[in-house]
Amino acid sequence: MTALTAPPKRPVRPTRPHNRKPEPERHGGDVMFAIINYTVFALLVVLCAYPFYYLIINSISANDVSALGDVRLWPIDVHLDNYKEVFKLNGLPLAAVVSIARTVIGTVFTVLASAFLGFMFTQKKMWARQFWYRFIIITMYFSAGLIPVFIIMKNLGLTNNFWVYVLPFIVQPFFIILVKTFVESMPESLQEAAELDGANIVQIFFRVYLPNMTPILATVAIFSAVAQWNSFQDTLIYITDQSLYTLQYLLYMFINQASSLAQAAQNAGGDLSGIVSAATSQTPTSIRMTVSVIVVLPIIFIYPLFQRFFVKGIMLGAVKG
Repeated sequence: MTALTAPPKRPVRPTRPHNRKPEPERHGGDVMFAIINYTVFALLVVLCAYPFYYLIINSISANDVSALGDVRLWPIDVHLDNYKEVFKLNGLPLAAVVSIARTVIGTVFTVLASAFLGFMFTQKKMWARQFWYRFIIITMYFSAGLIPVFIIMKNLGLTNNFWVYVLPFIVQPFFIILVKTFVESMPESLQEAAELDGANIVQIFFRVYLPNMTPILATVAIFSAVAQWNSFQDTLIYITDQSLYTLQYLLYMFINQASSLAQAAQNAGGDLSGIVSAATSQTPTSIRMTVSVIVVLPIIFIYPLFQRFFVKGIMLGAVKG
């Protein structure tokens, strides 16, 4: 009689631990809060975006309808004649080059100066560090005034000079404070290790700290670029040479002459000195809307490129960790 043998047991595979946390139950109050939260933020998005949308639809709508204020939600009788006429402005290409050059060069110099000074003011070995830091910061609260500043610029030979757009804005106390606070949040071991390897202060700045300052430097670059691009008062005060006019100042003059240009464009029988064509029916409102769109659009397209660094740079540069 043969013995009965039990069938071999299959090896039991170990089950993986279930690490997923159970989702918390959402009560009625939480759902209501989420609905209100999303609704409020959606309204804020609409409130922020609508002014730009309003400018665009009015700049491409029928000028007579836009002048009456009847364009609110969507464009009416879409056309691009306003942009064609603005781009016919005498000196516009050169003014655009000047604006781009001052924005790029001015931003680069401001970022480098802010980074270096912010770094140096964290160095305990720097001679009279606290004095020089306070000496720069105090300029945030006191100004000599327009006339003394103009006299200084004239004596330095910066009137009717491209560098008047760059040099006065290189040292910005607010940016220096942001960078200094950001550097203080970085570990001191970075500098100690570099000093052990024989690096001097310049090498430590360019090779160790500067590559790690990307968030705060992007933040400074945004602030500086926007300020440089939108500035026109320095052209009004220091520049009389038309070859150094910026795009914003040229468009500023165009807006100030909007009423006369629009009337002349309707009555002229030919080309009005290359400024406004007689075939147009521009109004002061259409001119203002079109110029505003031209000035704002470059910043709108550039800002998203730096936006991912913006919040991190502000948070780390504003609070010492």
